[in-house]
Amino acid sequence: MPLIELEGVAKDFVVHRSAGLLRRDRITVQAVRDLTFSVERGTILGYIGPNGAGKSTTVKMLTGILVPTAGRVSVGGLVPWDERIALARRIGVMFGQRVQLWWDLPLVDSLELLRHMYRVPADRYRHTLASLREALELDPFIRTPVRQLSLGQRIRGELAAAMLHDPEILFLDEPTIGLDVVAKQRVREFLIRANRERGVTVMLTTHDLADIERLCSRILIIDHGRLIYDGDVNALKERYGTERVLVVDLEEPQGPLEVEGGRVIKVEGPRQWIAFERARTNAAQLAAAVATRANLRDLTVEEPEIDDVVRRIYLETRP
Repeated sequence: MPLIELEGVAKDFVVHRSAGLLRRDRITVQAVRDLTFSVERGTILGYIGPNGAGKSTTVKMLTGILVPTAGRVSVGGLVPWDERIALARRIGVMFGQRVQLWWDLPLVDSLELLRHMYRVPADRYRHTLASLREALELDPFIRTPVRQLSLGQRIRGELAAAMLHDPEILFLDEPTIGLDVVAKQRVREFLIRANRERGVTVMLTTHDLADIERLCSRILIIDHGRLIYDGDVNALKERYGTERVLVVDLEEPQGPLEVEGGRVIKVEGPRQWIAFERARTNAAQLAAAVATRANLRDLTVEEPEIDDVVRRIYLETRP
């Protein structure tokens, strides 16, 4: 049985807009429409889409914050909005920049308060906290007030708070937003470890497509409240990322090379970027053709950027 199930889910919001000096129109906005998918236990799922696509609305329905207008939702066999207390014990949630820690308290005191809120036994709390301190490297700032933490430190503290009661499912909304490269990598390594060692199922919404490529075994793409892609990242690239790039370093600079099956899209000194269609030729054939026209020093193959792939899906699926 899937751990998360949505079937025919829709969510409408009613908004009022000014239509004159003394008049307001009542408008129904469809945030999510006919959303159907399921998530198996132990999956790291990427859930992406542009701003306003319906990502956060979906997560809020899955965590019981919002009630859908139509459709069926099940998380761990529970109906989220009807069984919120039972569900809260089984899920961890982190909503981007929204703080769940106490601003003026040291991080360790916030975690202690959360232990009591979740009713985590003392022995289990000590064991879990020791594991989190090691995995997230909390010790250098665990006794620092939250308001004095850097963004990267606070995000690690928020992750510890979300994992303190050892949840089965972790919902993360933009967990690496604003972080530097080192901090992002630390968060990614923690999530991979939590998934492998504890079997935690992770649903990740993000605009950072590098997170998706490095973490997720499966990706869902939503646009204007409807699901437009469900599959793995490699299949996404195979279907929509049809163009690859061969980067060649020549012994001497020269003009753009003319080779069958490829076209030069950029030249910088002795380096040239040659685009080619994956279905028509392969990198080895193209490299051999280049070698007949110039002396090669080095070469690499660049795969399509996933953001370009996603942009192409949006363009193809929008009315």
